[in-house]
This record gives sequence, structure tokens and C-alpha cells, in this order.
Amino acid sequence: MDVNHVLQTFAIYALPVLFAITLHEAAHGYVARHFGDMTAHAQGRISLNPLRHIDLIGTLVVPLAILFVSGGKFLFGWAKPVPVNYSALKKPRQHMAWVAAAGPGANLIMALAWAMLLKVAVLLPASQVAEFLELMSQAGILVNLIFMFLNLLPIPPLDGGRILTSLLPSRAAWRFAKIEPWGLPILLVLLFTNVLNGVLGPLIGVSGALIRAIVL
Repeated sequence: MDVNHVLQTFAIYALPVLFAITLHEAAHGYVARHFGDMTAHAQGRISLNPLRHIDLIGTLVVPLAILFVSGGKFLFGWAKPVPVNYSALKKPRQHMAWVAAAGPGANLIMALAWAMLLKVAVLLPASQVAEFLELMSQAGILVNLIFMFLNLLPIPPLDGGRILTSLLPSRAAWRFAKIEPWGLPILLVLLFTNVLNGVLGPLIGVSGALIRAIVL
């Protein structure tokens, strides 16, 4: 294992991973507050300060380890979950979809922001700083697209599962929600059987190329 390569990977990906996960969580709390649930607000979790959301293992160690082991092809991690009391929302079933979609939406916005930073990096005179900024911007685009599409998978408790639950008829939604305890094991099976890479890879590749084409 090349220690220098590990340190370089950490330096490039640490900031994008940190903000991709923590701002994803903050977005859930912000939209929940907008629709009437003050739980996250009362606990000070609607914040752009990453320190309020960081889980040392889930936010830094696990994502960077998986990223390194997979050769940059996959990323998985978590922050401290933002508490959402769905029953406190003004229209629980309808608004649950918006709260869930806020996280992936934040990742899309961040991917576009990193793409704009990439444009700046490309225009800078050649230097080590410009090269590092370019690599970090590319990492920011990749990381946020991975988190966006991963969280949109229709598997509870992922955001896609929450969205699907809010759209299904009540009886079907109740039955579908019962698989939530199995959500993480299902996700891990899909990860280690390389199914996730087969599903998410093309989506991430096409989206990344489209974003670069628009911004650059």
C-alpha cells in the first residue's frame, strides 16, 4: 500500500466528503422546519457547520476507506442523522417526500458548485495549487453524484425509500416501510456483489459528463 497515495487521496477527498454528507443532513432539517417540524432546529442541527453533523467513523473513516479500496468507484458513509418527526409535519405523507428529497437535492447543488470551482481551477495559471484545486473539484463532483444517486435508491431508510413510501397508497406504504430494518444489509449485499456499481456507474458517468459540459 502506497502511503503517499493514501495521504493524497485523503487530502483531495476529505473536504468534498465532509460537506457532501453534512450539508445533505442539514438540508433535511431545513426543509423539515419549513414544513412544521422544529425538532432539528431545537437541537441546533440546521447548521452549515460540519462539526454539528460529523460522525468520525461514518463521515470520514468509512467513506475514505471504501473510496480507497474501490479505487474511487464507490463511496458510502453517514453523518449523525438529523432528527425528523414526520408526524409534526403539516402534511406528513406529502411533506415527507420533500424532506427526503432535500438531501439528494443538496448534493446536486454541491456538484454544480464544485463544477464551477473546477472551471476556476482550469483557468488558473499552471501550478501545484491549481492542480490540487482541479483534483479536489473533480472529487467534489464525483462524491456528490455518488451520494445523490445512492440516496435516491428506493430502499428504506434511504431517501429514495422515504420518497417512494410517501407516494404509495397507505396500505402498500405500510408494508413497504416494514423492510426498513433490512435496508442496510440489502445495501451491503448490493455493494459487495457489484450490483450497485453496475446500476450507479452509468448514471454517475453520464451526469458528471453533462455537468462538466454545461459548466466548462
